[in-house]
Amino acid sequence: MNKTMIKTEAEIDFMRESGKLLAQVFKMLDDSICEGITTLDIDTKVESYIANELNARPASKGQYGYQYSLNSSVNDVVCHGVPNDKYPLKAKDIVNIDITLEKNGFISDSSKMYTFSTTSAEAKRLVKTTYEAMWKGIKVVKPKATPGDVGYAIQKHAESAGYSVVREYCGHGIGTEMHEDPQVLHYGKPHSGLALEAGMTFTIEPMINQGSKKIKTKKDGRTVVTRDKKLSAQWEHTVLVTETGYEVLTLREDEMFSGS
Repeated sequence: MNKTMIKTEAEIDFMRESGKLLAQVFKMLDDSICEGITTLDIDTKVESYIANELNARPASKGQYGYQYSLNSSVNDVVCHGVPNDKYPLKAKDIVNIDITLEKNGFISDSSKMYTFSTTSAEAKRLVKTTYEAMWKGIKVVKPKATPGDVGYAIQKHAESAGYSVVREYCGHGIGTEMHEDPQVLHYGKPHSGLALEAGMTFTIEPMINQGSKKIKTKKDGRTVVTRDKKLSAQWEHTVLVTETGYEVLTLREDEMFSGS
């Protein structure tokens, strides 16, 4: 066991603060993301809000040479979509906004899907099922559970709805670094992998495809899309393993009353 994976109480308090601030960013965005806005507009709003209103730092900016504050993945983009001003969001679209925030040296990571007025019922079903799959994984988190338990719960829910789980990307430990141990796959076998321990913090962030699980990276070397051009959805939370189960550090206000 890599003991650096286990956070102290003081470190957990810093993680809680970072997570609560990130939840506030999404609350702000809920009134901002609309048809006609560009993903670069969203990025600008988020960077300003995090820096000026929350006195925090968008942790993605400058990470691995990246120049933006978030990833914005529209329709068939699986992950790592780059904000731009060339494509105003349309009423039929789905879009994932993935944001990281650092406060007092500790990072939180979360993403949310947005739909619009004429987003199809089929697309909304994918978005809803992906959200449910993320929660299926979260709810098995507890001491002595394994990443395999988490991945199995996600995979079972997604595939039972006729969807596929992207294999190339996974959840990850998080703290003072964006990517730490352990890795948390979104598919797998029960009881496989290391035993989870209280004090671990990591993300659960399934990417679920409407069609095939096969993906490819575009020529920009970053943007990942579905090979069959069908839709992809993702949701993400940062999770703490507690003595009795789990705590979602990035839980948003709208989720506190939804029974998630």
